[in-house]
Amino acid sequence: MTEIIGPTSSFFVSQRLRLHYADWGNEGAPTVVLVHGGKDHARNWDQVARRLRDRFHVVAPDLRGHGDSAWAIGGTYAIWDFVLDLAQLIEALGPEPVTLIGHSLGGAVTLHYAGTFPERVERLVAIEGMGPPPDMQKQMSETPAHERIQRWVRSMRGLAARTPRRYESIEQAAGRMREANPHLTPELARHLTQHGVARNEDGTFSWKFDNYVRAFAPARFHPGDTQSLWARIPCPVLLLRGTESWARDPEKDGRMGAFQDARLVNIEKAGHWVHHDQLDEFMTAVEGFLSETARS
Repeated sequence: MTEIIGPTSSFFVSQRLRLHYADWGNEGAPTVVLVHGGKDHARNWDQVARRLRDRFHVVAPDLRGHGDSAWAIGGTYAIWDFVLDLAQLIEALGPEPVTLIGHSLGGAVTLHYAGTFPERVERLVAIEGMGPPPDMQKQMSETPAHERIQRWVRSMRGLAARTPRRYESIEQAAGRMREANPHLTPELARHLTQHGVARNEDGTFSWKFDNYVRAFAPARFHPGDTQSLWARIPCPVLLLRGTESWARDPEKDGRMGAFQDARLVNIEKAGHWVHHDQLDEFMTAVEGFLSETARS
């Protein structure tokens, strides 16, 4: 059978927003939902989806404010908004438990979802999705509420005045992407850019994501709340981290101890985008985990 080049586009509704997801087919197989990180998009998972599509029904949503999903007018893009969207998508996909794979913000969303609705998740892979380390979380949670709100207001005013950057060509935008992640090959950077930009009326290109996703909501989960959610996750959890990333080792700083059943894999020569930087090593870890934890 000839392999279909890419996925189909589908949509669902959450909080009156029309949200997009890429569907790689194979309905009837166990479902894997791939959740991207901040300022990213669903098609960042294409290499992973192609490796999994023969055994799984692979679905990759564009989070609100990202990719081909609607922007939240007047919203704060808080973690619970994304959790709601993921809940709506999983509900639309059917009653069977799903496997979740999330990166960065998407990893945090999947962990929060799994801790809230543990019966809907069969297993979970989180790539650097645990958020700030304990000392930074403590500092943020101790910041007085009025200071957090003041900072958020200043941030929102600044974003209102910000003009999205325009690039003369896709190649120029891809160059900017490689500046952010030097591990990317030129081919992968161009692929990610092609799906991550929209053409403006004057022929230039701008990133698809809403500038307001850059802001942090003034209300935050207390570190104890976050770890209590992790403790509610009964399914197997694989935590992945790049050794050249800014993210700290969750085993060394104690955060991994909150889980009932978690294991950690550190990927050498990888930064924050582990699945881009070392795809083969990433897939070896993930496919081994999926095989080991498959229901008999």
